[in-house]
Amino acid sequence: MSDGLPGPLLLATDGYEEYRLLDSGHGRKLERFGDMVLVRPEEQAIWTPRLPERDWEAADAVFTGDTDEEGAGRWRRKPGRPESWVSRHGRIAFRCRLTSFRHVGVFPEQEAHWRDMRERLAARREPKLLNLFGYTGLASLVAAEAGARVTHVDASKKATAWARENQALSGLEDRPIRWLVEDAPKFAAREARRGNRYDGILLDPPKYGRGPNGEIWDIFRDLPQLLRACREIIDPDNGFLILTAYAIRASFLSLDMLVREVFGGRVESGELVLREAGGRLLSTSLFARWTPR
Repeated sequence: MSDGLPGPLLLATDGYEEYRLLDSGHGRKLERFGDMVLVRPEEQAIWTPRLPERDWEAADAVFTGDTDEEGAGRWRRKPGRPESWVSRHGRIAFRCRLTSFRHVGVFPEQEAHWRDMRERLAARREPKLLNLFGYTGLASLVAAEAGARVTHVDASKKATAWARENQALSGLEDRPIRWLVEDAPKFAAREARRGNRYDGILLDPPKYGRGPNGEIWDIFRDLPQLLRACREIIDPDNGFLILTAYAIRASFLSLDMLVREVFGGRVESGELVLREAGGRLLSTSLFARWTPR
């Protein structure tokens, strides 16, 4: 951009050994997770698919229903195909599930953040990482494998149990990970009062959510205060923060300007994107990453 304004950075993931975005278009995406090929809704794919319809019809499972308008959706599976299976990314093994909210337990585009996080953690001795809204724990396991002491926070007992299952599947039970079923803003505020510090913080908040005791989360209302709490508990000289936001009506500039206001330092922001087998890019989410300099 001109006039000194920040420009968007596109962080692209081509896929990894057991994931590939095969095609997209007409509001859908065709993906391979291990030996399972899935069709899921994707509103941003407003273009035309490149592969023939027979390739889409050969998928093992298709998500039906719109969670925003019709409530929880369902999957139409081919006979004999599983509802859950184990997939891998390097040493990290994790269980994929056909959930009623179209997700399967992994967001492959986050692989771009995992690469960046690994490099930052490798440059530190016994680093401490805080993963807020940690979901099924893949980022926590990547960090633990890289040598970090991890505090994983999520409000869902079910998601935390899933994350611990992934830890066992990966053979990382001996790694120092604290699995906490907590409200993320309350936990961060308590850590600030305790004077605790982290080398890195991951934030992957939902648009709306509920804490374990019914706390209401609204990303537009509550994210600024949460970031201020994070500022108090991050290493101000050598720390890093990675923030990702999904399914919100906002520009990358919203995250960029907020993180700059709260943290100062160096901020890069933009979109996480998946690259199809044919080279086309599909945007999935917004992000902002902070370092002191």
